[in-house]
Amino acid sequence: MNTKLKKNDLVKVLTGKDKGKSGRILEIDTVKGRVLVEGLNMKKKTVRPRNQQEKGGIIEVEGFLHISNVMVIGKNGKETRLGYKFEGDKKVRIAKNTGEAV
Repeated sequence: MNTKLKKNDLVKVLTGKDKGKSGRILEIDTVKGRVLVEGLNMKKKTVRPRNQQEKGGIIEVEGFLHISNVMVIGKNGKETRLGYKFEGDKKVRIAKNTGEAV
């Protein structure tokens, strides 16, 4: 799945249990069309101890969100769609609502 999102983009969640919250993209899965956002969609995961000194237990990790449920936050602090514009021979991502580079 093609996407204009990139790692470390600041995004806002549009739907789901974390609606309205924002965070940075940690990982993008282009095959499944999902993104991992820092501190959002937290899931509990059980962990076994790897050796005798470590303790096992339950930890919280981020879960993936569908790519359609997040939107980039522009420099003005509002959600925006992304587009491309050619400046000279460079391809630059732009915010659709303001027209400035992201």
